[in-house]
Amino acid sequence: MSARRAAGQTGPERRQRDRSGKDQRHHAREAAVQMLYQWEIGRQSIPEVTQSYWTSGLPDHSALPDDLRQFATMLTHGVVSSLGEIDPMLAEAAVNWRLERMAVMDRIVLRLAVYELLRQPETPARVIINEALELARTFSSDEAVPFVNGVLDSIRRRLERA
Repeated sequence: MSARRAAGQTGPERRQRDRSGKDQRHHAREAAVQMLYQWEIGRQSIPEVTQSYWTSGLPDHSALPDDLRQFATMLTHGVVSSLGEIDPMLAEAAVNWRLERMAVMDRIVLRLAVYELLRQPETPARVIINEALELARTFSSDEAVPFVNGVLDSIRRRLERA
């Protein structure tokens, strides 16, 4: 039995506790995933999505310092503007999976990670992939983790990033 389960911390309680100890860039990535979800489902423009996200008044949204808000917004804009490059890479790496058939959150997490692999060379690939796995655990399911890992590892190898 895990220590968390033994302590009675499961589900949302565990996730909330885990989030509080993560570094701030992880929180910025969570914000980017949420904005990308709003964009994908709500079909609003990215400027509308980012504006409404940062001004919604929700406690988590205002907790990020300005530099991390800028990082989250940059990731969101970057993913959307790079879909023409990202989606074909995902389609090729996700053997037997069409992009439109993937779970929305899995597709968003994958897009974000591929964007970072392509445009954030200062961040090691293993950090990007680990962050994507954590985002998949938070926003999708434990079953999504091996799928996300396999797709991203294939893309990392193709890009030859360590």
